Amino acid sequence: MRHIFVWDIFVRVFHWGLVGAVIMSFYTIETSGAPFLFPIEVHAQAGYTVLGLLAFRWLWGLVGSDYARFRTFLVGPSGSLSYAKGVIQRLPKSYAGHNPLGGWMVMIMLLSLTFQAVSGLFLSDDIFFQGPLHGLFGDDVSKTLMSWHRLNSNLLIVLIGLHLAAIVVHRLMGEKLVKAMITGVKTLAHPPVDHPALGEVKIRWGWALVAVLVGMTVTLTFWLG
Repeated sequence: MRHIFVWDIFVRVFHWGLVGAVIMSFYTIETSGAPFLFPIEVHAQAGYTVLGLLAFRWLWGLVGSDYARFRTFLVGPSGSLSYAKGVIQRLPKSYAGHNPLGGWMVMIMLLSLTFQAVSGLFLSDDIFFQGPLHGLFGDDVSKTLMSWHRLNSNLLIVLIGLHLAAIVVHRLMGEKLVKAMITGVKTLAHPPVDHPALGEVKIRWGWALVAVLVGMTVTLTFWLG
C-alpha cells in the first residue's frame, strides 16, 4: 500500500466549505428554512460564499499545488475513453489525483456551480430579496436567468448524486476518497500513473495568499454590499 499526500489544505478547506454552503443554499430554498426568519437572505449569503470559494478555486486551479491544477487532471477524449474502458473491464489505472472521468466531473460541477452563483446575483423574489445586480441588464434578462437558475439547480442535484455514487464505487474499489479529502493523503494499492512526474505536493504560498484574498474579497463584497 502506498500513502501519498495529494490534497493541500486549501483544496480541502475549499471542498468542505463548498459542501456546507451548497447544503445551506438548498436547505433555505427547498424547505421552510427554519429557524431563519428570512431564509432567502441566508440563501443569498450562502450563494455569495459559494461565489467566493469558486473564485479561489478557479485561480488555485491555475497557480495552485500540482494536483490542484486543472492541467494535471484534465485529459483529452482518448485518455478519458481509455480510462472508461479500463473501468468497464475492472482494470482501471490508479491515479493519485483525479482520474480522467473524475477530472471532467469536477470541471462540469465547477462550471454549473459558477453559473448558479453568478446568475443568483441578478435575481429577485419581488418581496424580500433583490440581488445586487438585479436589473442591470433589464427585467427580461433577470427573468430568463431565473428560469435557468432553477433548471441548473436540478442539474446540480443530478451532478451531486453522480458524485456521491462515484465515491461509493471508489470505496468498493478500495479508495477512501472522503478520508483522503479530510487528511489530504490517499492510500493506493498500486503505483499511480500521475505521481512519478509530479513528486511531492508543493504549496506556492505567495499564490495561496493571493487566491485566498481574491475569494474573501468576492464574498465580503457581496455580503457587505
